[in-house]
Amino acid sequence: MAESQNVEWKESWQDDYLKWICGYANASGGTLYIGIDDHGNLKGINNAKKLLEKIPNQVTDTMGIIVDVNLCNKDGLDYLEIVVDKYPTMISFHGVYYYRSGSTMRTITGKELDRAILRAQGRTWDGMPVPRLKVEDLSQSAIALFKKKAIGRGRLTEEETKVSDQVLMENLRLYDDDGYLTRAAALAFYPDPERWITGAYIKIGFFGESDSDLLYQDEIHGPLIEQIDKTMDLIYTKYMKALITYQGIQRIERFFFHPDSCREILLNAVIHKAYESCNPIQISVYEDHMYIWNEGKMPEELDSTEKLFEKHSSKPYNPKLANTFFKSGMIEAWGRGFDKIRRGCEEYGGPLPKYEFSGGVMVLCNACDLYLQLMKKNSGESSSETIDPINEQDVTKEVTIDVTKEVTIETKILNLLKEGTVTTTSEMAEALNVNRRTIQRGIDELRKLGYVERVGGRRYGHWEVHQ
Repeated sequence: MAESQNVEWKESWQDDYLKWICGYANASGGTLYIGIDDHGNLKGINNAKKLLEKIPNQVTDTMGIIVDVNLCNKDGLDYLEIVVDKYPTMISFHGVYYYRSGSTMRTITGKELDRAILRAQGRTWDGMPVPRLKVEDLSQSAIALFKKKAIGRGRLTEEETKVSDQVLMENLRLYDDDGYLTRAAALAFYPDPERWITGAYIKIGFFGESDSDLLYQDEIHGPLIEQIDKTMDLIYTKYMKALITYQGIQRIERFFFHPDSCREILLNAVIHKAYESCNPIQISVYEDHMYIWNEGKMPEELDSTEKLFEKHSSKPYNPKLANTFFKSGMIEAWGRGFDKIRRGCEEYGGPLPKYEFSGGVMVLCNACDLYLQLMKKNSGESSSETIDPINEQDVTKEVTIDVTKEVTIETKILNLLKEGTVTTTSEMAEALNVNRRTIQRGIDELRKLGYVERVGGRRYGHWEVHQ
C-alpha cells in the first residue's frame, strides 16, 4: 500500500480532511487512512472508536453521501480506513466543489465546474442542445464537404450519405434526447457558429523579428468542417515561404514544417478546444517557426510532449465533435494522429513539435534542418529561387500545392503536354485541379530549364516538348 492519486495517509484526523472525501467523490473515488504518517509508518490513533461514529455523521450532514469507515488494527495499533466511492453527481462541501487531481486537492469553479457537472451526469459540453437551431439552418456546402471527405476516406459509403440532412445528423449523434441539435452540430455545420458559440474561429498572424512585430493577419470563420482546409490553404500559400531545390527536372518545394503534421496539430486544436472560453484558436507564424495555441485541455495523464508521442488512448475534450470529424475521415482514432505528426517530421528530417500546457495548449513547430540550410544558402541569392507568400488579393483563390510527393507540378504539366490532350493554361489548370497562376509558374520553370518551347503565337501556336 502506497500513497497515490487514490490513496492518502494522514497521521491524525482533522475536520479539514472532509475536503479530501469530497474530492475523491467527485473524481474516481479513493481511500483515506488515518493513523499513518506521510512516510507510510503506522502511528495509530487513540480515539478510533469516537471517530468511527463522528466521521460518517459529518460526511452525511455536510455532503449528503455515505462512506465506509473501517477500524483496522496492526501490531496493537488502531487506524481507520475511509473508503469513498465515485459519485454520479457532483458533491459539494459547504457549497464548494473539490476535486482530486494527481496528488493535490483543488477547488473547481466556473466553466470547469459546469463541465464537471455535465460529465458527472454522463453528458458533455458539446452535446448540450441549441434550442433555436434547425436542421434547415445548416450549411449545405459544409454538409457536402463532409460527405465528400467521408466517402473518400471510406468512413461512410455513398449509400449512407444519400439520406436527408436530419437523418445524417441523427446518425452522427448530433441530436440530444429531446430532439434538439447540439453545440457540436452548430460548430461543425452552421454557417456562422459564432452566433451560438463566441470565439469559434481561427486567427492567423505573421510576425517579423519580434512578438510585437505583427505584419499582417487573417481570421477564418464559418463551419469548423470548412475552417480546416481554409486555414491550411492560407498557411501554405500566404504565411509560409517555400524554398526550392531541384533534382534534375524535379522541382521540390520545401516548407519549414510538414503540412500533414501541421494539419494534425490544427485538428487537435479544434477537437480539444474549450469553446466556452470564447477565445479563438491563434496561430503565430514566423520566418522559421510557428506557434499554434488553443484554450483547451489535454487529459491529465498526458502532461508532456514525450507522453503525447507514446501510445495512448483517445480522450477528446469534445467527443461529439470528434466523432463528426472522425466520420469525415479528417482525424484518426485511438490517438493515432500523433503518429501522423511524427511521420511528417521524420519525412522532413525535422524536430517533433513541443507542447506546453500552461493557460491552454501551446504547440511550437520549428523548422527542419534542410529548410534552415536553404534559408542560409538563399540569403545572398536572388529572389527567383524562392516563392514568396501570395498577395492579399489572391488569398480567396483555390490553391492546391503538392509538397509531399516527388511528382511536382512541372512534371505533371510536362506529361500533359506530351499526351497532347490539352493546350491552354486554362485546360491544364482544370485537368490538374490548380489555378492558372500555378500552371504559368510551372511553365515558366520548364521553359527556363529548356524542356518546353512555345512555337507560334498565343492563339494558334502550340507547345513543343524537348526530350
